[in-house]
Amino acid sequence: MNDLVLQIERGGVLLEFWGQTENSVFMPSDDSLGKNIYEIMPAEIAQPIMACVEKALQSNDPQSFEYQCWTSGCHYEVRFVVCGKDKVTVIVSYISEHKETEDKLKYHDSLTDLPSRYMFNDRLEQAIARAEREKQMLAILFLDIDNFDNFKHINDMMVHKMGDQLLQKIARRVMIGMRKTDSIFRFSTEAAGHLMARLGEDEFTILLTDIKNVQDPAIAAQRIINLLSEPFVAGSQEVFVTASVGIALYPSDGKDIDTLLGNADMAMCQAKSRGKNNYQYYSESLNNLAVKRLAIENKLQKALDLNEFMLFYQPQIDISTGRMIGAEALIRWMQPDLVLVKAGEFIPLAENTGLILPIGEWVLRTACSEGKGWQKAGLKPIGVTVNVSSIQFTQENFVEKVSRILSDTGLDPKYLQLELTESAIMKNIENTINKLHSLRAMGIQIAIDDFGTGYSSLSYLKRFPVSTLKIDYSFVRNLVTNPSDQAIVNAIVNLAHNFNLEVIAEGVENKKQLELLHKCGCEGAQGFLICPPVNPVILTEFIKKDKR
Repeated sequence: MNDLVLQIERGGVLLEFWGQTENSVFMPSDDSLGKNIYEIMPAEIAQPIMACVEKALQSNDPQSFEYQCWTSGCHYEVRFVVCGKDKVTVIVSYISEHKETEDKLKYHDSLTDLPSRYMFNDRLEQAIARAEREKQMLAILFLDIDNFDNFKHINDMMVHKMGDQLLQKIARRVMIGMRKTDSIFRFSTEAAGHLMARLGEDEFTILLTDIKNVQDPAIAAQRIINLLSEPFVAGSQEVFVTASVGIALYPSDGKDIDTLLGNADMAMCQAKSRGKNNYQYYSESLNNLAVKRLAIENKLQKALDLNEFMLFYQPQIDISTGRMIGAEALIRWMQPDLVLVKAGEFIPLAENTGLILPIGEWVLRTACSEGKGWQKAGLKPIGVTVNVSSIQFTQENFVEKVSRILSDTGLDPKYLQLELTESAIMKNIENTINKLHSLRAMGIQIAIDDFGTGYSSLSYLKRFPVSTLKIDYSFVRNLVTNPSDQAIVNAIVNLAHNFNLEVIAEGVENKKQLELLHKCGCEGAQGFLICPPVNPVILTEFIKKDKR
């Protein structure tokens, strides 16, 4: 490496120079002598150099000191040596290549090419600031390979370094697995930028951001444990590894980097003490909740195959006439112990694990089949409403699946209504509009569920080919006593009518609510006042007794 040596007197005049640096932004010549360095150097270099020159002269320190600067994409190291009362020797060295190597070692683990502890801490600090600002949770997963010591002691004796190969394969498998698996990982990858890091020899950390509930990290931890359960090939041998995972949550388990990592590490040690190859939360109460959740997930995996799901239906009536106009299909899970589980207790888990896709398709097919069955039995045709998860709706082939199910079951599309939440239809607006138009072209009705509880956008609402708005039960519950809820219901009804849409109110429990809804102009209602959700046999009797 060549250096540029400058001799500068007080005030900044260049007296002498020798040599030049590689990729230098200053190429001195004889014409430079006698000029002020501000005339011959970029200000971004001249200014800090002169500040250091003045500092050196004031201290009158014969020893050199160093200063590093960055300009025009290049890094320089500058050393200053006082030479007499008014002169300073300045030695400028180009160090960009050294700096790049240093930064790579600082930010990345050379063996696995994962982010280093330094980079992970930097990303975690950013994530904590964001979580604090947006009042969100995040989680740290601290992962340690349980039986890595079995490979460490022979690592140095083998040409192919079994231990090193194994760590590389572990890192690669987890990273690839995280990209392919459930929504928890996919969302976190986008939000955090760098998700997984290597902290120590066989220790890794994973950052999960935008956690929706405290059970989500347990799902992620179990995914990792499952990923590592398949054998690895290191050298010429097939080897098996297990991992223990500790979980710490922000903000409940810590609000700074050191506390969160320390508590995640303690939770990992607790996982090892409990037999290894498992995960533990830092909080014992969350451990108990995670165990219960995992048990439900394992049962849920088998529920479809064992035919444990069934549909209940809640009738919908025309408020003016009292006649039945449709029924909303609601899934229930009848477990082998005859415990009936409502959708709210397992649908969120199904969405996190991807099971919502086969479950959602089963609901749609069953509802269409049973709706057609009532017609074949000679009963009055009624519309069947089916709730659609946002994960289902975003599938590329969703419209084709609906079309195929209608064809297979023989149900006329005009008797099917798909119910979507505001949050579902507000994702990828143009794609949503195209799908809704395709569904409406088939004759299917579209309802927006829980209207008013999400982020309604009137500019988009007029572009969505929907037929019905559903008033959420939270506005109906206190309708009789709360003027604000009355105003909201009035506004929703008026808005819907201005868009030529019908309105159905959910959660109607007494006659006063029904009277006020009728007075507001709401067309339809459902709730315990009319009929609670019932099984298909009871609904059949309900349809038979309905006025024709």
